[in-house]
Amino acid sequence: MKVSARRTLPRRDLSLTCLGLGSAPMGGLYSPTSYAEAQAATEAAWTHGIRYFDTAPYYGYTRSERRLGVLLSDRERASYVISTKAGRLMLPDDSVPDEESGWAQPLPFRPTYDYTYDGILKSFEHSQQRLGIVKIDILYIHDIGRYTHGDRHEHYWSQLTAGGGFRALLELRRSGHVTAIGLGVNEAAVVQDAMQEVDLDVVMLAGRYTLLEQMSLPLLEQCLRAGTGIVIAGPFNSGILVGNNKFDYDDAPPDVVQRVQALKAVCDKFDVPLPAAALHFPMAHPAVVSCVTGARNPQQLQTNVAWFESTVPGELWTALRKRGLLDEAAPLPREGA
Repeated sequence: MKVSARRTLPRRDLSLTCLGLGSAPMGGLYSPTSYAEAQAATEAAWTHGIRYFDTAPYYGYTRSERRLGVLLSDRERASYVISTKAGRLMLPDDSVPDEESGWAQPLPFRPTYDYTYDGILKSFEHSQQRLGIVKIDILYIHDIGRYTHGDRHEHYWSQLTAGGGFRALLELRRSGHVTAIGLGVNEAAVVQDAMQEVDLDVVMLAGRYTLLEQMSLPLLEQCLRAGTGIVIAGPFNSGILVGNNKFDYDDAPPDVVQRVQALKAVCDKFDVPLPAAALHFPMAHPAVVSCVTGARNPQQLQTNVAWFESTVPGELWTALRKRGLLDEAAPLPREGA
């Protein structure tokens, strides 16, 4: 499978490359990334044919949007697809420490949740300015749901519904300021709730349909029927599938480590790198239009491309299923696909 191959959103005339570049690392996720590294990673992505780039105001407390905007500024606007997110306003605050919420050296802007009509529109306008782009292809509502908000979820959900946040999304799409609208989340249940409120074009689902876990398979089937595309983010489940022992942005619990070891043992038997299998697996589902991975430097980007474009024998998937490591209903990749 070539990273430059494209799949189109069922509801919109918008095609995404099968591999996209996520820009959380250029915002300083877990450790600092220099501008030179971010530039080199973006150039490498472009050279390999990647034309889908994802960012968010929250990444590096605006650093990611600012950098990505500059790095793409010399490219013809029609030649790439860009997505960003809304749901947090980034307010100036010089008390932001050198490390916070997993971000190294974040910029002095404090994230403040706001999913109201005015908040979504204001967030979008701020993203336009940071990116230097008037029309943004995809706008996701970022991190709504109980996974992020716990017992405050109903409060923020009300901002989206009664408070007009979803209405703002629809107006941005209707006006042509964005081509597609969706959610960028880490959980399946809130997507199902949102689909009862608004017609979503696309969902960026982070870490919930991966080689490691497929509990959200019913959601993907629902999206397939509804014509809602799925962008897979976090295909390595925060990194444990590439060996960093992180799962859901925290240290991996023993049961997860054990399952990863079992997955790796089968992959080793077929001489397939575990991360390569992790990139191939979710792309087999017909609802999936793209897979987004981050890269801190060109070496990481090139490694991701090599994994994505490698050949994985069909027998691997059968072996994983026989060992109970893949959901019986999950579509399996075809060799060479």
